[in-house]
Amino acid sequence: MLTRRDCLTYSATACAVSTLLPRLAAAQAGDVIRHAIPKTGEEIPIVGLGSSATFGQVARSDDVTALKEVFQAMIDSGGTVFDTAPSYGASEAVSGEIVNELGIRDRVFWATKLNVAGRGGPADLGRANAQVETSFERYGGDTIDLIQVHNVADVPTQFGVLKDVKAAGRVRYIGITSTSKGQYAALADAMRNEPLDFIGIDYAVDNTSAADELFPIARDRGIAVMVYMPFGRTRLWDRVDGHEVPAFAREFGAETWAQFFLKFAAAHPDVTTVTPATSKAHHMVDNMGAALGRLPTAAEQQRMVEFIDALPGG
Repeated sequence: MLTRRDCLTYSATACAVSTLLPRLAAAQAGDVIRHAIPKTGEEIPIVGLGSSATFGQVARSDDVTALKEVFQAMIDSGGTVFDTAPSYGASEAVSGEIVNELGIRDRVFWATKLNVAGRGGPADLGRANAQVETSFERYGGDTIDLIQVHNVADVPTQFGVLKDVKAAGRVRYIGITSTSKGQYAALADAMRNEPLDFIGIDYAVDNTSAADELFPIARDRGIAVMVYMPFGRTRLWDRVDGHEVPAFAREFGAETWAQFFLKFAAAHPDVTTVTPATSKAHHMVDNMGAALGRLPTAAEQQRMVEFIDALPGG
């Protein structure tokens, strides 16, 4: 099995062709796994694309060719879900230009965020409305699929803006995100009391707190779950450095560590989609490989947790 680090020693094309072309062909045939958004039943691929980290770094550069290749790889591999935010540097603006240039805007499930934190005064309301309008300008379409309040910030003001925009028919889904356990209680309160369609939350094979604290509420309230940080940013890559993907992972089609981590996250019955960030097309193809075949069972997920827990560095 090739690890992602192995792939880095080869050209993007060679690595993708030699290890993932059969899976890519299957994805083009429409075999990617999709999960339903609870409120509507609309199905979206279980793996998408995030735009923080290295994606954001490339977006700030003079040459964004690599990001165009990433978007094309996602679409060609059967993916649609793209998650961004105004706070991710140039990511939202550059991505809007790319999807319009490539002519794929209508094929992308576009998710962005609202992150004008404040104390709820008139100025904050004005800034929140202005940021939403800027997101529409960058996207270039009349209707955005999903906007979420970023990091549970000023929920009364910001989520109020999103409710108004949704009522006007300009946004299809609205939600709230967090990647901090210190915010879980506030997010849980919003989940119980606000008409959320989505939450965005951190969840990984070595970080499963959300499954205990938040997923049951999502299940009861019919809220979709978009997973962030399935690799623990770089934490899990450091953890598995020098280790082979376990042989049992082949039973559910995980040939690389990326697929191992993504299949774990997507396998939870309350998870709708997982959006790891990348700036490399062959990583995007690798990631989309996790949406092929089947997902691990509950017993296999437990085995995955135990395998990672047994590695040094935990």
